[in-house]
Amino acid sequence: MKRKFVDELHWIDEDEILDLTALAQSSPGAIAVNAAILVGWRVAGFAGMLVAIVGTILPPMTILYIISFFYAAFASNLYVAMVLKGMQAGVAAVILDVVFSLGGKVVKEKSVLNFVIMALAFCAVFFFNVNVIYIILAAALTGLVRALVLQRGKKL
Repeated sequence: MKRKFVDELHWIDEDEILDLTALAQSSPGAIAVNAAILVGWRVAGFAGMLVAIVGTILPPMTILYIISFFYAAFASNLYVAMVLKGMQAGVAAVILDVVFSLGGKVVKEKSVLNFVIMALAFCAVFFFNVNVIYIILAAALTGLVRALVLQRGKKL
């Protein structure tokens, strides 16, 4: 999404896609759908939001419908199993790309607090299986406190 909306189309800037993605991740539902809703709203209001919803949901729903219709025929097929394994690797690569492109912006700020938040969030999920909602809420609260402190002229 960043590559399309920020780099290619220049509809929004990189800071805004970071903010929109953070909002999308904090609301229930698929991240892609939530982010598309926010970008659609930002670009064309209510109509843009509706088009974004349909454009994001319809293609995968159609594909899933077709796959589910033929699932019994190829569920135990070795080639299908291998394709799915390959898709897992591809999805992991896409997620890693998102981590580096969006996370890189945060790292460039060279804020100790940003590094601490990222490290604590990673440890909370990886080692302690903390629900992502709690991590997002804690990070949002930390950002709010930081903004209030900076507004009063102090630096963290």
